[in-house]
Amino acid sequence: MAQTQEGVYRRPDSRFWWIATTLPNDKRIRQSAGTESRQDAEALLAKIRLEAFREHHFGIKPQRSWQEAVVRHLTIKANLRSYRDVQRICRMLDPYLCSLTLNQINGDVIWSVVQGQLKKGNTPATVNRYLALIRNLLKMARDEWQWIDSMPKIRLLPGEVERDRWLTREEADRLIAAAPEHLAALIRFALAAGCRAREITGLEWNRVDLNRRTAWLNKTKNGTPRGVPLNKDAVAVLQEQIGKHHQFCFTYRGQPIGWDLTNTAWINAIKKAGIEDFRFHDLRHTWASWYRQAGTSCDELKDLGGWKSRNMVDRYAKFATENLVFAASRIESTRDSTVIPLSRFCHVKNAVKMDESSKALK
Repeated sequence: MAQTQEGVYRRPDSRFWWIATTLPNDKRIRQSAGTESRQDAEALLAKIRLEAFREHHFGIKPQRSWQEAVVRHLTIKANLRSYRDVQRICRMLDPYLCSLTLNQINGDVIWSVVQGQLKKGNTPATVNRYLALIRNLLKMARDEWQWIDSMPKIRLLPGEVERDRWLTREEADRLIAAAPEHLAALIRFALAAGCRAREITGLEWNRVDLNRRTAWLNKTKNGTPRGVPLNKDAVAVLQEQIGKHHQFCFTYRGQPIGWDLTNTAWINAIKKAGIEDFRFHDLRHTWASWYRQAGTSCDELKDLGGWKSRNMVDRYAKFATENLVFAASRIESTRDSTVIPLSRFCHVKNAVKMDESSKALK
C-alpha cells in the first residue's frame, strides 16, 4: 500500500506527491512534498535523508530557513495580544530574509535591513522593532530549538527618541466634547484609570466592584492580571454604562468594541478639538503625567499603572519637581548668600601660610 512504501508516491485524495522514509534515528517521515512534480518530490526526499544522515553520524545540524523559523515563532506568539504587530513585522522583513537560512543571517544581512528601512524614511525606533524581532527569533532558534549554534550580535540603533506627548486639562476637555458619546466615555475612563485601550474595551462587569471602587483586569499587555483602583471620575463613567450590555462595560450600539480605537471617529474628534499628533495610547501617558504633576511618587505610579519595572515609570519623573523647589531657591539673588567659596578660601589660606613661613626664614 502507498502508506507503507518507501520513497515518493501519489495518494488518490491529493494532487501532490508524498514522501515516505525512515531516518537513521528510526524516525518515520510521512508528509506531502507540496509539489506536483515527481522530480521535485524526489529532490526533497534526498535532501531530508542527507540532512538526517549528516546530523546522526556527524552532528551536523540541518539548514533551517528563516521562513521555517517565522512559522514556529508565530505559532508560539499566537496567543499574545501583540500577535498582529509581530505578524506585520515578519512581513516587512520578508524581502530581506525570506530566501535565507538561519546560518546565512550575518552582520552584513542585518546591515542591509537597517539601511533599507532607514532609506524608506523609518525612524530608529521603528528599525529597532525589526531588529529586536530578528534578535529574539534567532535566540529562540539557538537556545530553545537548537537549530543553530551561533548568531550575529545585533545592536539596536542609538538615537531612539522617547515619545513625550500628553494633554493639558483644557485640551482633554476639548477632546471629550468633540468625541461621540461612546468614544467620550472611553476617553474619560482612560484619563481617570490609566488603562490601555484593549484593557478598557475588554473590561467586563463581573470584574468590576463599584462599591469597593476596584476593577480587575485579566487581559493586560504583559499577560499578568492586576487590580485597578477606581477614583470618583472612573466610577462615574462606569455608572453611566450600567444597563447597556450584560457582559461588557463599554459598547457601541449595543455591541462589544472589538476594533482599534484609533479609527475614523478618533481622527475626526482630534481634528475637531484642534489637537495634532495624538494617539489613543497617549491618554495613558497623559494620565501618568497628571499623576506625577500632582505629586504622586514613582513607586505609587508604578503600582497604579501595572508596570513591572521602575524603568518605564522614571520617564515621568520630570513632571514632578516640587521636592527640588527648596533646593533650587538656595542660590536665588533675592536671598542672603550662604555660599562659601571653598576653593578660593583654601587657596588664600595656603598662600598666607606660605608668606608667613618665608618671612620667618628671613
